Amino acid sequence: MSNSAPHQRLLPLVVACPLFLQNLDSSVLNTAVPVIAQDLQIRPLDVNLAITAYLLSLAVFLPASAWLSERLGPKRVFCIAIVVFTVASVLCASAQSLTQLVAWRVLQGVGGAMMMPVGRLLLLRSVQPAQMIQAMVWFTVPGAIGRLLGPLIGGVVVTFASWRWIFLIGVPFALVGVGAALWLIERDPAPQTPAASGFDTMGFVLLASGLVGVVGGVDMSRHPGMAPAGLVAMVVVGGLSLWAYARHCRRTAHPLIDLSILRLVTYRVAILGGMPLRVAIGAVPFLLPMLMQLGLGMSPMESGLMTVAVAIGALGTRTVIAKLMNATRFRTLLMATAFATSLIYMAYALFEPGTPRVVMFGVMLLGGLFNSMAMVSLNTVGYTQVPRDRASHATSLASMSQQLSGALGVVLGASLVTFTHRWHEEPATTLQARDFGPAFLVIGLITLISVLAFRRLRDDDGNELRDKS
Repeated sequence: MSNSAPHQRLLPLVVACPLFLQNLDSSVLNTAVPVIAQDLQIRPLDVNLAITAYLLSLAVFLPASAWLSERLGPKRVFCIAIVVFTVASVLCASAQSLTQLVAWRVLQGVGGAMMMPVGRLLLLRSVQPAQMIQAMVWFTVPGAIGRLLGPLIGGVVVTFASWRWIFLIGVPFALVGVGAALWLIERDPAPQTPAASGFDTMGFVLLASGLVGVVGGVDMSRHPGMAPAGLVAMVVVGGLSLWAYARHCRRTAHPLIDLSILRLVTYRVAILGGMPLRVAIGAVPFLLPMLMQLGLGMSPMESGLMTVAVAIGALGTRTVIAKLMNATRFRTLLMATAFATSLIYMAYALFEPGTPRVVMFGVMLLGGLFNSMAMVSLNTVGYTQVPRDRASHATSLASMSQQLSGALGVVLGASLVTFTHRWHEEPATTLQARDFGPAFLVIGLITLISVLAFRRLRDDDGNELRDKS
């Protein structure tokens, strides 16, 4: 494989194509939630089922990506996954009910589950440690562009056309991504896993049952009429299934996801310690467009123009983050940026109809800047101790954790707003700005848990990634 500078920049951009597609898809959908709810004649908060179904599908099928990439080759799986994601997007555009939309979003999640971890695996296997900081910076650029374009495109589409077009705008980008992958990514090497190591069916069933039980039970608790005993049973069974998988993993020679990799300190801090931050980052993009449109009375176009500030801030990170990571201890950088992110999220609780637009735009821009710095730093230092022969398990578990956190974030955000709305005893179809304030305060406080977790890093963690030149 070529090691030229242009190639070292193009490869991260290509393998980040799924991140662009997912961020574009999610940010566009978040902007269109009120319009979709009106067209399908459902409550706006119920549209979170389509978002949660996608994120939960990602989390359930992500563990299989490591096994598939070892059996079929990462390049082949990467390209097939983009095609599946794109076909499912077209089907989402044809949905005539919430049930259909949720079903096609699950299929979308199957494709997305194969895209992200395999893309990271290709990057980890192709980039030397000394080049990893710069590669990770380039790797995050397409995702930031997706978040930048999403609110703008979503606002334009739902204002001037049908919301169904939001699922079709990514199709041309997906085709370009597949073509670039076929051109730039080297041929798949011979499989390294022995043929005798079959698919861990029991592990897959336990993981899937655990994730669906915990996340599904918590999500359905928001809906009136659900039997409390049944919801508790779902969560308990889900928790027991996850516990059973942890025991199964220790007794199995080739588990679906090898949890022993969590013994690596930097990786454990990145996955478990970073989860509260990821939960918050999952909740905020879902809540902000609804606050803007339903709470502050903005049009979809105005909402898109306002929330694009978050993406502009995230994209602006790329101009300084490499220098900061080379000049500052990862531990210090992570604690500072996560703390700043917490304060910004709590500041969102102060947004009211009379708040100047320029103030809201500025606060959201800073939010995008700080949480992007935190995530780029976390995703970089988390892999410093991971051996290359275990990279597939590391990337799959990291992606599963990320999507599970995102699903929990959406569920948490919707649940907090639902609770506050009922506390105010307002009509079922009316959401006010004051219904969102407590949710943002809680989300900001949750983010502080990650600040405490990042203290467990050592001052020299990540030093081997720094540019010594």
